[in-house]
Amino acid sequence: MARAPYAFGVIPARGGSKGLPGKNLRTLGALSLIGQAIASARESKLLTRVIVSTDSPEIAEEARRHGGEVPFMRPAELASDQAGMVPVLQHAVRWLESAAKARPDLIVTLQPTSPFRAGVEIDETIRKVIETGSDSAQTLCEASYHPFFMKTLDGDRTVALFPDGHKYVRRQDAPPVYQPSGAVYVTRYAMLMDHGHVLGEDNRGVVQGFEASVNIDTEWDFLLAELLLREGRAPIPPGRR
Repeated sequence: MARAPYAFGVIPARGGSKGLPGKNLRTLGALSLIGQAIASARESKLLTRVIVSTDSPEIAEEARRHGGEVPFMRPAELASDQAGMVPVLQHAVRWLESAAKARPDLIVTLQPTSPFRAGVEIDETIRKVIETGSDSAQTLCEASYHPFFMKTLDGDRTVALFPDGHKYVRRQDAPPVYQPSGAVYVTRYAMLMDHGHVLGEDNRGVVQGFEASVNIDTEWDFLLAELLLREGRAPIPPGRR
């Protein structure tokens, strides 16, 4: 009987957000954003182990209050505005290999900025990689504005982003396009550690609905999330609302 893949969940939560200061500690519904991320990971049936990677003592304390594992403090050089996600994830994997003597098959990135992610979506994205044999998978949502109708500017003169976009008059006639929702990324070990990518050449998509794909980077995003909660449209269990 084949063993289940080791799916290592990483919740990256640095303390120095510029777009919405202190956002990982802000309360949305019954929990803070870091609390929502830990709760969604706990709903998953396929994650083997989950840790929080942070440079902030306050976020670490809040994560532990919600039962999260914070086994190290992230080095300052991995918590700057310039630090990308790849070295943060690689650092977490190296810690797992060194401290727990475990090599994960899959690395699952769960950003706290997606408060309405549920465990079922985490598991669906993990299964997508396992069942297809792909390099990676990510959650997507339908793009809010179709790129065929977008423009760049040459001075004040508009230039079509896609020259043949004019053949579509109505948005409904254009082919559907999708944007990353940011809720779940699943990456095979070799793609992250050997090639330095979160997404591989063979990357698969799991499409989420509008409400589940809310991604909080600004105050307006947060207000939208509060509205969805107030209207009873946030697709999360009652204990998180």
